[in-house]
Amino acid sequence: MPTLIKRTITALILAVVGIPVIILGGPYYSVLITFFLAVAAWEYGRMFAKAGYKVPGWILIGGVVLIAVVRELLMDPAATALGVKFPPELAGAALTFSVFAAMTWHLLDYEKGRDRAASDFAVTTTGIVYMGWIGSYLIDLRNMPGGLWWLVIVLPAIWLTDIGAYFVGSRLGKHPLSRRISPNKTWEGYWGGVIAGTFIAAALTILWHSFGLGGPAIAWWQGALLGASLSAISILGDLGESMFKREAGVKDASNFFPGHGGVLDRIDSWLWGAALGYFFIVWFLIK
Repeated sequence: MPTLIKRTITALILAVVGIPVIILGGPYYSVLITFFLAVAAWEYGRMFAKAGYKVPGWILIGGVVLIAVVRELLMDPAATALGVKFPPELAGAALTFSVFAAMTWHLLDYEKGRDRAASDFAVTTTGIVYMGWIGSYLIDLRNMPGGLWWLVIVLPAIWLTDIGAYFVGSRLGKHPLSRRISPNKTWEGYWGGVIAGTFIAAALTILWHSFGLGGPAIAWWQGALLGASLSAISILGDLGESMFKREAGVKDASNFFPGHGGVLDRIDSWLWGAALGYFFIVWFLIK
């Protein structure tokens, strides 16, 4: 089957599943995101295993899932409405004990003769923090007040940034953005992505208000500023994952999504976008 057809079919299936879940939110959305983060963690461990590192999958994936579940419990509007409250320290505890579990495992592995156990521990801990703690901002963003509307501004801004960068870069790109990590990316593509991300965030902000769909009480220029900030910085998530793949010597994180590569290939920019978007919204847009 041609790659374009595979990519189209996969994208349609993801849209059919993902859009209703995003709208429903709550545990339905969190379960889907937690599943994707767990798969991304598996892909991460698999890549670094090919690079010669030893990463205990059950600790890596278990830590990521634990952190995501706890973050859902802490911010779930349904639990809050029922008066169920969990101590805020629970999220930090989940991260702390996951790192402690990793350290314990790698200490034992070193004792068994694994001389690179310290480096293995660094790789494992980075995966727990990156996919678990940072990835869980995808859950926090949806669960914050007005979360649906914030999410459908932030994620399309990331998607359109990628699309704009690809189309502008493939047609007008001449100046490499990152020669070692991703030589096909260009500065022309980068700025094309920034413009696209800025435009779609401003347009969606106007759309929600114009059609009476509710949404956050912000002006179009605030939406544009949010989109510009996300599109300008989130490319570092893409480059970061490319760096992982370079060291592992692989083209894609996996073949989980036919025609698209792995989960981590798809959410690499989302990780940055969700976290940056969350803090931008909390610090500058919510009064």
